[in-house]
Amino acid sequence: MKKDIDFGSVEGIAIAIATETNEQGEAVWNVYLLNNNDYPLENVLITSKGYGILDGNEVKTSVLRHMFERVEPKSSVKIEPIDPAIFHINNEYWVSYYIDRQIYDKKFVFVPGAITEENLIDIGMLKLRGVLHS
Repeated sequence: MKKDIDFGSVEGIAIAIATETNEQGEAVWNVYLLNNNDYPLENVLITSKGYGILDGNEVKTSVLRHMFERVEPKSSVKIEPIDPAIFHINNEYWVSYYIDRQIYDKKFVFVPGAITEENLIDIGMLKLRGVLHS
C-alpha cells in the first residue's frame, strides 16, 4: 500500500515552464525537469495533466506519462511542449524517481495565472526565461 512506502523528502528538483523562439520566429513553450542535485535520478516517471473550471464548465486534458531512465546531476530534460491555451487551468506534474533504492515522489501544480509574463525569471540551467516551481 502507498501509505506503507517511505517516500524520502524531495530536494533539488524543480519543474520549469519556459519559452523560446523556434526557427519560424514564433514563441514556443516547453516543460522541463531540472535536477540541481550532485547525484543522478533514476527511473524517473512523470505524469502530466491539466484540469480546472472555465465558464462554469469542468475542463480536463489527457493524462500523459513520460519515462526517463536517468537524469544526470546538474542537468535538465525536456518533458513536453505545452500550449499557452491551457495556462488558464491547473497544470500538474507528478514526479517519481529513485536515488539508489529509495523512491521519491512530488506533485508540482502550476495554478491558473502562474504562467504570465510578469512571473518569468531567468532560469540559468536552461538559459531561458520561464516560471520555476520547486
